[in-house]
Amino acid sequence: MDLAIGAKKVFVMMEHQAKSGESKIVSACTYPLTGVACVSRIYTDLATIDVTSDGLLVVDTIDGLSLDTLQQLTGVPLKSASR
Repeated sequence: MDLAIGAKKVFVMMEHQAKSGESKIVSACTYPLTGVACVSRIYTDLATIDVTSDGLLVVDTIDGLSLDTLQQLTGVPLKSASR
């Protein structure tokens, strides 16, 4: 907890989807949290996403994956960082 809150930036590395196909990126957590609103960037096997006050901004995706397809695989709204 102290590391997450005291850090200037926190990066999360994870798979984008669970084995069931559900997005692991969700609008609200269901487990108890040790650090709230401390994540700066999410790295998944599909994309790099910045967490901002304006929402989730897609910085990069794997080759051949469109923003529309990524949005269909993600449980929350995404915005393109290049738009």
